[in-house]
Amino acid sequence: MSCSAGSSCNSIPSHKPRRSRRSRGCWDTLDTDSQSLSALGHFQTLPLEIFHMVLKYLSGTRRLLLQDFHNLELPGRREGASILEHYKSLGLLLKRCTLLLPTRDRLKYVHKVLSEVSCFKLSGCASPLHCLGLKCYGVFLQILTAGWDELECHRVFNFLWELSSLARKVQTVVSSRAGSARKLELRIRLYCRRVLLNHWIHRSDFAFWLTRILKPWPIVNQARLLYIIFGPVSSLDGHVVWQKMIEGPTDESSLKGLAEAIKLLYDTEAREWTADDVISLVDELSVVPQEWLMENNARLLLLSGNNICFTFMASKAVNGRAVELARLMVFMALVCEKDLYCMDWVVKMMQKVCRVFSTPWERNNFLQCLENTFAHMLMDMLQAVLAGGHDEEDNTFLNLFHLVNAQANFHKEILFLAMRSSPNTT
Repeated sequence: MSCSAGSSCNSIPSHKPRRSRRSRGCWDTLDTDSQSLSALGHFQTLPLEIFHMVLKYLSGTRRLLLQDFHNLELPGRREGASILEHYKSLGLLLKRCTLLLPTRDRLKYVHKVLSEVSCFKLSGCASPLHCLGLKCYGVFLQILTAGWDELECHRVFNFLWELSSLARKVQTVVSSRAGSARKLELRIRLYCRRVLLNHWIHRSDFAFWLTRILKPWPIVNQARLLYIIFGPVSSLDGHVVWQKMIEGPTDESSLKGLAEAIKLLYDTEAREWTADDVISLVDELSVVPQEWLMENNARLLLLSGNNICFTFMASKAVNGRAVELARLMVFMALVCEKDLYCMDWVVKMMQKVCRVFSTPWERNNFLQCLENTFAHMLMDMLQAVLAGGHDEEDNTFLNLFHLVNAQANFHKEILFLAMRSSPNTT
């Protein structure tokens, strides 16, 4: 399905209405009224220095550490709402109690308080998928470190990196055969998302912590780690599905997490990443663990946004990779047809890419490659359909149907564009 000839292409087209998002600064002052601190009881009336002394010497501080992380909570309540609120309040309490201490001492003190909670550790819970422990730890740390400067946050990350032996464990999974350490991959994914990433409201904070996770590694390992954290997982056991991008076309939901992470790193919030860094990461990601189907590459680029998509394709144009670029453009059209995006977006992207070529011959060669690719793909699919012998799971005929419609709608938009620019049209 394509849009009318006059549809706009200023952003990646979408068939779904966008929800408006109200954002708040991540350093917003927390509400400290009696409701949010009710879990602390009368202790909140004590001067902070005195309360700090009480906590230091009182063995009963463990009573502050609720550990009912596997309870489904009361009916009608959002899952884990009360225990998460408790650890938000506890994070605020310890933030205030350790206010006068240096960052290193604050972290050591907090670790001493929380060290007995096994579910706060990377490998501490026997059932991590059904545990709220890491989420509670994440919200606790977010409240504790809110307002800290970048240098202090670096120290927090280094402290957690060392405390959880995350470097050694990440090294194991990124250097091993994909899927050979499935349980460890899952634990790293959950720890990174639930403790370090998911609780930040502001994009710049999310970008800061994601950069800390990825930057210590070479580009090949960055791509592998990005897939572990944001790639598709099994709905049955939560393990990373490594073959998803290789065995057949996938859907938006499997790529959305990866696309959002890529957009975040490309945006200005991620100051330590250049456009070339991100494009190289996307290129490397497309062969994790093996070369992806081109349709999945195209879908990821489309979901990643206009800027990344154009930069990625322009780099191929500059480097003389016209045949590869043409195949990618055809699959862009196919994805737009399948996912009900506006086809004029593909045509306008093609126009932008054509301006990158330095000579008319290079541009015309690319356009010829584009038409040849459409023809070859149609013939290959038609031969597969005529060969027969397909089972019920085979989608060969449906893919042929989509490709024929994609080609028709793609060329229709080109005709509309040509007619609008013609001086004899009214």
